[in-house]
Amino acid sequence: MKQAMIFAAGLGTRLKPLTDTMPKALVRVGGKPLLEHVVLRLKDAGYERIVVNVHHFADQIIDFLKKQDNFGLDIRISDERDALLETGGGIKKALPLFDPTEPILIHNVDILSNLDLQSLPTDAPLLVVSKRQTKRYLLFDDDMRLQGWTNIETGEVKGPIALNPQPSTLNLQLSTLAFSGIHVFHPSLTPLLADWPDRFPIMDFYLKVCGDHLIRGYEALDLRLLDVGKLDSLDQAEAFVKW
Repeated sequence: MKQAMIFAAGLGTRLKPLTDTMPKALVRVGGKPLLEHVVLRLKDAGYERIVVNVHHFADQIIDFLKKQDNFGLDIRISDERDALLETGGGIKKALPLFDPTEPILIHNVDILSNLDLQSLPTDAPLLVVSKRQTKRYLLFDDDMRLQGWTNIETGEVKGPIALNPQPSTLNLQLSTLAFSGIHVFHPSLTPLLADWPDRFPIMDFYLKVCGDHLIRGYEALDLRLLDVGKLDSLDQAEAFVKW
C-alpha cells in the first residue's frame, strides 16, 4: 500500500490576512483548496492512505475532508492542536497511523509541482532536490548521498561535512541542490527517532543521522515547483495550475 503524509498544520503567517480566518491548506488556487490539489495528485499517483496533520483551524480541515468523503481514500488525521510539533515531531507523532513496514511520502500542503510522484523511488530515505537558486542548499557526494547543509549567505554548515577541518574545501567536491519540501521517510529510520524530542525539524534529524545511514538525494530534472507561501505567489499559483 502506498502511503503519504501532508503537512497542513502550519499557521500560514505569510498568507495573512487570508489565514486569519482559515488554514493555509484551504486557501484556494484555481478554484480548489491547496489541500485538494495535493490529495488529488497523490491519488492519481496510486497513494491509498494519507495522513494530514492539523493545528491551525483544524476543524475546518477535518470538516472539508468529511464533506469530500475523503476523496475516496483512507485519510487519517494527526491532531497537533495542543502544540505544533514541527516537521520531525509531526512525522514521529503520526507514525502509529501508518503501516510501519512501508515508506511514507512526505509532501508540504503549499507545494505545487510537476514531479512524477508515481515513479518516485521509495526503497530508501529520499530527498527530492533540484538545481534552483536559493540561500540554503543540501550537499551531496558523487553517489547522491547527503553530506550536509549550508547557508551560502551566512556560511553556516551542518551535517557530517561540518566536522571536516576544512569544510569550505570539501564543499567544492559536493553538489549543491535545493530541497523541494518533498521527501520519503523510510521505515529503516523509525528506530532512530526514539531518542528525539516531541518537537524538532526533520532536516535536523536527516543531517544528524546521514553520516551513518544512507539519506539519498533525488535530483528531479526539469522540475517546476512553486511554494505557495506568500500572498504575492497566489497569482503565480493560479497560472501554475492552469499550465
